[in-house]
Amino acid sequence: MLVGFTTYTGTVMAASQWGGGPETKNVRPALPGSYEAVFHEVGIPNFLLLLRSGKAAEGLRRTRLERAIGVIYLPQSERASHYFNSRLSDQFDAVIHFDETRAVQLLGRPR
Repeated sequence: MLVGFTTYTGTVMAASQWGGGPETKNVRPALPGSYEAVFHEVGIPNFLLLLRSGKAAEGLRRTRLERAIGVIYLPQSERASHYFNSRLSDQFDAVIHFDETRAVQLLGRPR
């Protein structure tokens, strides 16, 4: 089962470059029209969507922008660096949306 995660805003732990140290970064509010913005507009802070069949799966077949945040997050170039066109129901079996995230906390010093 492939599960995707989305967020509208919050904080994340990410680097500014490959091999860079972890930083707590503010996540910009999602771009209008993106999946993350549409999920925010629903008004439910956290939810799970099953996408194998049904109305949700059909409704999310439309191509929209999706944001990917991983090891690196570059807010200053977010549109070019982190958004791509996707069809969520073709990409994932389920999506978990957190409207606002909090960065993970380090348990020890980074190496």
